[in-house]
Parts: sequence; structure tokens; C-alpha cells
Amino acid sequence: YLLGLFPIIQWIHRYNLSWLVQDAIAGITVGMLIVPQGIAYAKIANLDPQYGLYTSFVGVTLYCFFGTSKDISIGPITVVSLLVGQAVTKVTEAHPDITGAEIAVCLSLFTGLTTMLIGLVRLGILVDFISEPVIAGYMTGSAITISFGQWPKVFGLKAVNTHESPYLIFYSFFKHLSETKLDAAFGLTALVALYIIKFGGAHLGQKVSKLKKPLFFLGIMRSGLIVILGTLVSYIINVHHHSKPLISIIQEVPAGFDAMAIPTLNMTILKEASGVLPSIVLILILEHVSVAKSFGRMSNYSINPNQEILAIGMSNIVGSFFGAYPCTGAFSRTAVMARSGAKTPMAGVFSGAVVVLALYALTPAFYYIPESVLGAVVIHAVIDLISGPAFLKDLWHQSVLEFMIFVIAVVITFFMDVETAIYISVGLSLLLMLLRLARPSVSSLGRQKHAAHDIYGMDKTARYIFVDEKDAHFSGLLDPLPAGVVVIRLSNSILYPNANYITERMTELVKSRTRSGNEGDDSSQQEERPWNQPVASSKEDMLHRHALKPYLESIVLDFGSVDKLDATALHTLHAMQQSLDRYAGGKAVEWHFCQVTNQQVRQLLIEAGFG
Repeated sequence: YLLGLFPIIQWIHRYNLSWLVQDAIAGITVGMLIVPQGIAYAKIANLDPQYGLYTSFVGVTLYCFFGTSKDISIGPITVVSLLVGQAVTKVTEAHPDITGAEIAVCLSLFTGLTTMLIGLVRLGILVDFISEPVIAGYMTGSAITISFGQWPKVFGLKAVNTHESPYLIFYSFFKHLSETKLDAAFGLTALVALYIIKFGGAHLGQKVSKLKKPLFFLGIMRSGLIVILGTLVSYIINVHHHSKPLISIIQEVPAGFDAMAIPTLNMTILKEASGVLPSIVLILILEHVSVAKSFGRMSNYSINPNQEILAIGMSNIVGSFFGAYPCTGAFSRTAVMARSGAKTPMAGVFSGAVVVLALYALTPAFYYIPESVLGAVVIHAVIDLISGPAFLKDLWHQSVLEFMIFVIAVVITFFMDVETAIYISVGLSLLLMLLRLARPSVSSLGRQKHAAHDIYGMDKTARYIFVDEKDAHFSGLLDPLPAGVVVIRLSNSILYPNANYITERMTELVKSRTRSGNEGDDSSQQEERPWNQPVASSKEDMLHRHALKPYLESIVLDFGSVDKLDATALHTLHAMQQSLDRYAGGKAVEWHFCQVTNQQVRQLLIEAGFG
């Protein structure tokens, strides 16, 4: 178990020069992407730029010791940055003496300890209870929230409060649009240039195969290149306006790891941020595990979800000593890592080296980075998180209820905040899951001959397929079942949440297709009749009503989809058996089970007396 906590032990002895070269190329490539992203995402978290770089360094460097994916790049991501920013705003408003950096470090330590514990006790299965529409909903809502918060920066509108709900930012943005500054020239130009490089490079790469690889790397580095160009122009126009820059720039960035310290769990911070902490932990795990699984499938290798959660925890715990805020695996950087040819998790160490180089050698140049250009970089990054029309169309056709959960998540994010949207959408998703478990399909089957040609078994009897009686494709084509036989198919296991519903539904199906063995005008039978059972007005009425219904002889249960039975299920099946025996006039109804492929279910049925 202890050796399993350090997957690097299993592969480091096989490391070779070829892998080293590929890892170096991929790691340096991602490093050139993570530097501008780290600076930009720190602004979303309401922190100084260097904290985004601290977060980037620790995540990518430490992951190789604990991770099981060769492609994952851990660092700051937009949604977590947004939640951290909301926590920073909330805590500093209540306690002005607490700095944003202290809040971020405390959150990193707490979420790291929490995720590490989840990984150690192997509770990674919990992420499987969160549905894809929920994830898509809060990601779309978060992308809209983040982009709305960046547009005022792109236009240089300092009067707009970007900490409000998106709809208020939207209103305030247009209210103050007439106050647009020179920043807009930088921000809009940067945004247009980013999309020209992205789509123009992809189109040209398809046309000219020789340019495909250079254009690929140009596309990867487009954010960094745009930031560099914007910084050069900013330096030219602001070099003689040092005290009063013509545009908003990020200004002083301390060199090195200036914020290194031993972190503490400040109870005041944790109390004020208690509402957002579960959502941060949830997103750290969901984002990372889903990305790791996705790229594992693409590259034909498997990952260990619990070990990945442990890796997140360790990255955040160690990160808190460096002044980092919560980090996790990022889809965009992981995609770049995979496409750049990373061979092992060691590629992250090279990304970390690039971040260290930036922290120690490039901080003077960071002074002139335009805020509007960073805003454009963020908008460009988060737009891809918004679910497109094709996804929404498919979701609508697949499940209207899940589509509604998606919409609710987006709407709540727009009018309230991401934190509330996550809790409500996850709650609704779990409620829907429980509803589906508690109300599975229970269908009565009819039969049809196997094919157009008559197919017979060894005993010369016809072979049939059994289908749902209500299936419109077989309307009018089904052969009658033997008199008194009812065949029922279950679509799920029988467990305590659905056991009573399933047996009640099966009883209804049986009684709707047969007649009671107790019916008649005998006085003793009348005395045994349940109080709420309809009474025929005459013997003729009774005979007319049940003329086509046989007495119940046997019930056949298709258990092909049943792989679990619990004590409640067996108890309710026994109760149903006794009830149907009384319904049949006191005679024992035959019970038959087919397609019982699960050995445990078979054994439980035998031990319960159904065998």
C-alpha cells in the first residue's frame, strides 16, 4: 500500500534518454503556456500575479512523484480561481486585516488536507455520483461569469464592480461603456489576434502540410506571444509615464518565491469561507479525475482515480508552503502536454523549471503587462468551456430532466454565484438518480416467434423472443401466452429504495392480466373479500368482465438486469408470493426465474426458498 502511494517507483528505473528528450519538449512547451495563464488566473482569484506562478510551479513539479497520468498538468484553473476570488472578497470584506494571500494559502492547505484524506481512504468513487450535465452546467455558468468579469478590464472600465453577479456586471458594463479607455485598443486587438492565430493556423495547417507542426506550436504559444507583444507596446508608450501609466498594467511583481512560509489553518478564514470550501474540493476532484480519465483513454493507459486525488492533495499541501492557492489538473494544458508528446509525468518538472526561470529572470518585464491583454487571454481561454449547441441538442433528446438541471446550473450562476449553482445542481442530480433507482421500469412481456422462418428446438416446440407488450414495433404481432402465465421483466436490481414499488407494480401487472380465484357468489368467499375490492353487481357482470382473463397459474420473472438483491427485496418478494397465493384462491402459484446470470442473486433466491 505504501509503495503504491509513490507510482514513480514503478517506472523511474526504466527512464531513458529518448523519454527525457520528449518530456523536455512537452514540458517546456506547457511551461510557456502556463506562465501567462498563471498570471491571468491569479487576477481572477483577486490575487497578485506572482501567486498564480507559485501555484503553477508547485503543481506541475510535485505531480510526477504521486500521479499516474503522463499527460496531466496541475496548476491554477479558471473555475477554482473564480471560487477563490469569491472567498477572498467575502473574507476581506468581513475582516479587512486579513490579506488575500493569507486566505488563498489557508484554502490551499485545507483543501489539500481534505483531498489527501479522500485519496488515502479510497473514496474516489464519490465523483461517479456527479453527472456530466451538472459538470457542463457549472462550467458553462463559470465561463460566462469569468468572461463577464474580464470585459470591463478589456475596455479599461474601472467603475464596474467585477465582484458582483454576472447580470449586474452586464448592466454596469453597458452603463459605463462611454468611459472606455485606451486599454480597449490593447484588449480587443489581443482578442482578435488570439482567434486569428487559433483558427487561421488550423486552417493553414490543413492546407500546407509542411507548416502543420510549426503552426501547431505557434497555436500553443499564442497566449504567451500576445502577452509579450502587448507588453512591448505597453513599455514603449508607458516608459516615460512610470508614475501614471496610460493604460492599466500589473506593475510590480516580486522576484523568486517571496511568499514562502509555514501555513496555518486560520479558523476565522475557514469559518467565513465555509460555504465555498466544499465546492472547491468538489471541483478540484471532478476536474482532475475527469481530465485524467479522458486522456488515459485517448492514449490507451489506465489511471488510478484515488491516487490522482492523493496527488491533488499533496500538491495543494506543499503548495501552501510556497504561497500557492488551490490547484488541480487543467484540460487545456493537459491537451497541450499530450499533443506535445510527453512520455512520463516527469515532463511536469520541465514545466516547473520554466516557471522558476520566469520568477527569477522575467519579473522586471512583467511590470508592463497590460491588464486588458490578460483579460483577453482569460476570455479566450474560458470561451471553450461553454457547452455548444450540439451538446445541448443531444442532451435535450437524451434526457429532458438532465437538460433542465444544466439550465438551472447556468441560470443560478448568472443571477447568484457558482457556489450556489454547484450545490443546487448536484443536489438535483442526486435526487434524479435516486428517483430513477426508486422507480425502475417493470414491464409485462409478450412473445413472438424468433424469425419469419419457424425455428424449433430439439423437442420440436417453437422458439420465441419476449418483448415488452407496449412496444409499438410489435403491436398486433405478438402471440398469446399460455393461459394463466404472466411474464415480467425488471430493468434494475431490487434494493430497499425500490423493492416495494417493484413488487406493487408486478402485482398490478399480474392482476390486470388474470382473475382472482376467490371470485364467485359463495358466501364464504364473499366474507374473505378485501373491503376495497370491487364487487360485481351480478354474476353475469362478473363473467362478462373476466370472460377473457384466465386464473393465475404461474409467474415468470426475467432477472437478466438484476445483479443485486438485499434483505428488503427478499422480504417483499416473499410477501408478494403469499399475496398472489391468496389471490389465486389459496393454491400455490408457480414462480420461475430466467436469465439469472449473477451467482450471488441465484444463491440468495435458492436460500430464500425460490429455488
